[in-house]
Amino acid sequence: IPAEESEDEPAAGEERPDTRLSEQDTAGGSQEGSRDRSKEGAVTPSGTDGDGQREGQEAEQPDRTLATSNKPRKKKKKRKTKKNSAGETVEDNDLEDIDSLLERIEDPRLAPQSQGGVSADSRPLLYVEHRNLNPENELKRYFGARAVLGDQRPRQRQRQYVRSMWLTAPKNTWPRYSKTGITMQLLDTRRGVQHFTFEHHREYQQVQFKFLDAVESMDPNNIVLLLQMNPYHVDSLLQLSDVCRMQEDQEMARDLIERALYSLECAFHPVFSLTSGTCRLDYRRPENRAFFLALFKHLMFLEKRGCPRTALEFCKLILSLDPENDPLCVLLLIDFLSLRAREYTFLTRLFQEWESHRNLSQLPNFAFSVPLAYFFLSQQEERPELERSQARERAARLIQLALVMFPSVLMPLLDHCSVQPDTRVASHPFFGLNAQISQSPALNQLTSLYVGRTHALWKDPAVMAWLEPHVHEVLRMVDARDALVQEAEHKRKIRYQSAPRNIYRHIILSEMKEATAALPLEVTSQPVMGFDPLPPLDSIVSYTRPERTSHPSNESTLSLFFRSLLPNFNLQGDIRHDGDDEAGAAQDLNQGVNRLMAAMRDMLANIQFQEPPRDDNPEGDGDWD
Repeated sequence: IPAEESEDEPAAGEERPDTRLSEQDTAGGSQEGSRDRSKEGAVTPSGTDGDGQREGQEAEQPDRTLATSNKPRKKKKKRKTKKNSAGETVEDNDLEDIDSLLERIEDPRLAPQSQGGVSADSRPLLYVEHRNLNPENELKRYFGARAVLGDQRPRQRQRQYVRSMWLTAPKNTWPRYSKTGITMQLLDTRRGVQHFTFEHHREYQQVQFKFLDAVESMDPNNIVLLLQMNPYHVDSLLQLSDVCRMQEDQEMARDLIERALYSLECAFHPVFSLTSGTCRLDYRRPENRAFFLALFKHLMFLEKRGCPRTALEFCKLILSLDPENDPLCVLLLIDFLSLRAREYTFLTRLFQEWESHRNLSQLPNFAFSVPLAYFFLSQQEERPELERSQARERAARLIQLALVMFPSVLMPLLDHCSVQPDTRVASHPFFGLNAQISQSPALNQLTSLYVGRTHALWKDPAVMAWLEPHVHEVLRMVDARDALVQEAEHKRKIRYQSAPRNIYRHIILSEMKEATAALPLEVTSQPVMGFDPLPPLDSIVSYTRPERTSHPSNESTLSLFFRSLLPNFNLQGDIRHDGDDEAGAAQDLNQGVNRLMAAMRDMLANIQFQEPPRDDNPEGDGDWD
């Protein structure tokens, strides 16, 4: 039955309630009933011949009302077909219905169980949902669709067609997209995991070389000029975004990051999936780093915008691209986003599944955030009392272990929360200043990063009231010389000698003042570029930048001086010889000296001394031309 006819059936049913019969009687329909069905255009099943005649007699009286009511419906159908054939957009109500249907389909609570009885919680840990990648969906839940969208829907009708994306929504203000020269290739598939890589074509490589020249010039205007010619060059967008952020232009910085994500998503391989959690990208390849960095910077903007659930989904996406190496060390961030988004179950599940092979409890952020998540779970009244009591016990046990393992976290945390500890805690050496001084620099970076990032979550009076008795319990264990305290001190001395490179990279990208101040000198002394901070030492390079024609490092001081005055001056000449004989070298030297003398003569000839103005009229009349 066509969709339009099925829509008209309820209206006909309301006008003729007596013509509705059971569908079981459809086997023996009469010819008169079939004529009535063809005339009315609706399905009216009939039973035996006698029933069909009786139904036809009963249908004669309301047939006129049906004929009159069918006329406007026929006109309405014509208007619908004209509207669809003209290619116009759907009505707003239809769009809202489609959105609500899609949300219901993707809602994990409404997802049916499989044949084996497996629920939605058995999905992969790093499973990414498309609907959670759109920050507008989260803002709609907070403020409502009308407050978020406003008058965007009527404007979308006149908007030109753009490609639909998952990571970002293309904007009308962006330049028209054309192929940039970036593609994605499938390298291999091992154990159900697909390994991909981005590739740069020759034309994109030439733009990349120009970008490196623009970065070396230390002038952001050169990057702007390059983007005017190549509006979707990814590294230029990342670098210029950092410049805009330093100039407090947050809106432009975020827009440039979204444009970079759009350019990379247009180059995706058809098989590459954001949601499966089985697609990998190697950070050692320079072509792949831009995607990691663009996702991380976009995540940070989302968190500042007040969309922690969307930021958590992007964090899971980054972790799924390389969970073994974690090049941006998002494990130091995922606990904070889980607590901000109130995804306590995800955080506890991550800790339970990864603790055995990743030792997450040895990171200060997981050691403190996981018991905090269990505490929040124990406060949810809609949960059964048994689950709440179990969560309360786990929270108490884990927070005591965290305080024993990382005593240097407590006092800075209380200081950031503006909480004054009691005299016993303040005067005890276990939590005192000695605990912060005696720890290694690597551990100091981790604790400073955690306190600076998550101290706002601990300001809740209920959290402080829960923390206080456990602090006193730990002090009792320390005074009793518990073996657990001695073991934790031994672990702190052996471990945390030096932080890996990905932790330094994370601290630089996070720009947390407390952690950045604790970075070692070997990291802070080298230049850090926004498009590639601290590149891996074992990079897999597919193409190299050609050597530049000029080698100023091999030139003398006098040559550099004249080059600063005359940029076109070249002592060695235009043609350089690598393996010439001594005669050729002497001839080149003579030519260079002659060229130097000619340059000096030209410079001296162009020097003009301006005579001082003579004062012919010392008194002067004070008038100026």
